[in-house]
Amino acid sequence: MKILEKALGFDPSKHSFRTELIAGATTFLTMSYILAVNPSILADSGMDKGALFTATAVASAIATLLLAFMAKLPFAQAPSMGLNAFFAYTLCQAMGYSWEQSLAIMLIEGIIFIAITFFNVRELILASIPKNLRYAISAGIGMFIAFIGLKNAGIIVSSPATYVTLGAFTPTAILGIIAIVLSGILMARKVKGSLFYGIVIATLIGIPMGVTVLPKDWLPVSMPHSVSPIFCKFDFTGFLSLKTCLVVLSLLMVNIFDTIGTLVGLAEKTGIVKQDGSIPNVKEAMMSDAIGTTAGAMLGSSTITTYIESASGIAEGGRSGLTAFVVGLFFIVSLFLSPIFLLIPSAATSGALVLVGVLMIDSVQKIEFNDVSEAFPAFITMITMVLCYSIADGIYMGILSYVILKLCTSQWKSVNLTLVILSILFVLYFITKD
Repeated sequence: MKILEKALGFDPSKHSFRTELIAGATTFLTMSYILAVNPSILADSGMDKGALFTATAVASAIATLLLAFMAKLPFAQAPSMGLNAFFAYTLCQAMGYSWEQSLAIMLIEGIIFIAITFFNVRELILASIPKNLRYAISAGIGMFIAFIGLKNAGIIVSSPATYVTLGAFTPTAILGIIAIVLSGILMARKVKGSLFYGIVIATLIGIPMGVTVLPKDWLPVSMPHSVSPIFCKFDFTGFLSLKTCLVVLSLLMVNIFDTIGTLVGLAEKTGIVKQDGSIPNVKEAMMSDAIGTTAGAMLGSSTITTYIESASGIAEGGRSGLTAFVVGLFFIVSLFLSPIFLLIPSAATSGALVLVGVLMIDSVQKIEFNDVSEAFPAFITMITMVLCYSIADGIYMGILSYVILKLCTSQWKSVNLTLVILSILFVLYFITKD
């Protein structure tokens, strides 16, 4: 047991075993929707849905367990919600790639990911981000994740007139409101495991409301689906074209900054960020998602990334790799208990997501608002994340505005070479973006 604790960075004098277990369970339940959503999205490309469920669970388990042992951090990893949609609807439908060709693109991206992580390119990029932008990223992610919770419950819906508006009080929306209020009450009363209990209670409340659906002849246990229909089904036809190279570059940029943004935000909440702004074991955390992306492509899943939902486990007190280890074990167990995990409606997780947003927004108070050249880029970072529904786009626009304002106000010493190079790449990315 002591060997395992050391391997996971768990210190009994600093950490609570029970707290880490609850944190891991909370993180898993908050992000378990990916087990239902990812197969549903990728199946639109023509892939086998049952095989996709297995691929999603196994790829998530591999990446998260790697992070637990390599980085010893309480973070979890799974297929990116943005990039799975990019896979199915942009690559396969809009751009005409087959799902086999798309998997080949994901594989190459993963291999490049491993290379640039090994040579510290991603760590160099992370170190170049100014402190105020880091605080903005953390707060922006908080607002973003709260927005996801409200959207998933149908509390906030799209509107042709105002883009977004308050949704109708459907059973799903009402359950979402119950989950949010319940989680808030439990946390305000300082109940340990409040977010975890909020998800479980909301799921049970959803049964008589008709939101949590129990299928006919429902059984809680089933054997895992075979992954053979999509395992290593790569097609490298036409891979050396300029079009494909730009696709790989776009994927790399989005994934790099989604992961960096999430790591920065989560690290701020764990309190592990050092005085100089560096994050312990960040290279190992990045390497685990790079390896996970490569393994995921081989299994038949889209790009792996660190999940912002990890903040729910951190809010419950998760501080070591044991939290991630628990999440990884849950993904393995989910292979056999998929009927149970697929029961959890997204509305039931809304409380956890919104409360995490509340906890993460406190980073705003650390931003230097008395200096417009610092406050403006921070504001752009936060608001763009939410309005563009993209962590990566928020970081792109934040860094671009930071570089422009600093250069135009004769504060060029505040801008390092990495930020200048990144800004040029961002401009090229936006020009070539469809």
